Amino acid sequence: MEHLEAVRLDSTLFPAIHFYFSSPHFFVIIEFMKSQLTTLCYIQQNDSYLMLHRVTKKNDINHDKWIGVGGHFEHGESPEECLLREVKEETGLTLLNYKFRGIVTFVSDDNPAEYMCLYTADEFEGELKECDEGKLEWVTFDKIPSLELWEGDRVFLNLLKKNAPFFSLKLVYKNGALIQTVLNGQPM
Repeated sequence: MEHLEAVRLDSTLFPAIHFYFSSPHFFVIIEFMKSQLTTLCYIQQNDSYLMLHRVTKKNDINHDKWIGVGGHFEHGESPEECLLREVKEETGLTLLNYKFRGIVTFVSDDNPAEYMCLYTADEFEGELKECDEGKLEWVTFDKIPSLELWEGDRVFLNLLKKNAPFFSLKLVYKNGALIQTVLNGQPM
């Protein structure tokens, strides 16, 4: 098949679209890209956070790490809509009270930057269900530092522990190692 022209439109927020003009037909191939906008929530119950041990997916950048719950925005979602949907999908819980705590920018090697809306929640309803992304477990605050965490997660978990006001945190990784941390525009 002879292609007369190919045009590619890319966006990190919307699908990548390839237009192939071919005689005598017109073809459109749509590739859906995951949004680089995400949410992450630490749900609190008494002196514990609900943590997700990422042990299920193969080729998972978070494999064997302990993280909060959340995920990628879907087209047209607000941060709160993404948060509520992801928490419900991963845990079965419906959040009743949550707080937007900060924005975290992840920069890593050749990957596109990720912008994560960080939340905490302290009221919810529903029954905890099994998660297809790993094992959910209530972990007491004093045990969290001993878990297998990303180094940058330790930084924002510490900010949450100190009840820091809304913050902007930039975390730069190279080959999986944290090499730069910037809080509210100031290197740490």
